[in-house]
Amino acid sequence: MTDHRALAWPPAPIKTERLVLRESEARDRTAVIELNASPEVNTYLGGPRPRAELERTVPEVPGQRRGFFVVELDGAMIGTIQLKPHAPERPSNRRLEAGETELGYLFLPEAWGRGYATEACTAALDWFAAALPGEPVVLYTQTANARSIRLAAKLGFTELERFEAWGAEQWFGVWSSLTPSG
Repeated sequence: MTDHRALAWPPAPIKTERLVLRESEARDRTAVIELNASPEVNTYLGGPRPRAELERTVPEVPGQRRGFFVVELDGAMIGTIQLKPHAPERPSNRRLEAGETELGYLFLPEAWGRGYATEACTAALDWFAAALPGEPVVLYTQTANARSIRLAAKLGFTELERFEAWGAEQWFGVWSSLTPSG
């Protein structure tokens, strides 16, 4: 069973070849609002939230919680990654047994298609595997979101099931550091 409280948070910044994964800072607020207001980013997430609402509700330092990483490129935020407790809306035994941590990610459209999501998610999963060896991670995405399914495959997620929820077919997969990559 995952005990996220056992993880040191925030961790030291994680550096990859091109990116830095770090805790959120006040300077990230504008980009967090942009992520959540973007119609492109939120196509498969129920649609964008109104910018005026976000301006009122996003805290001065957004995302100050365990498992939330800002993804930075050349000093600017280009996205976020979350490793958060998994609480399925419509639990099935299979979804509950798969793992208790869910991977989530959002990237600004100008960062799409350059491999940043793969690089950042790989680094976050590697950190998680070192912190909680063998602990699985789950991922949900709409089957219509071809980019997200391709990313899941690149990261080594295995499809467990598809199901209907939130008005669309959902893809559900699992990743484990103990699963040999093929």
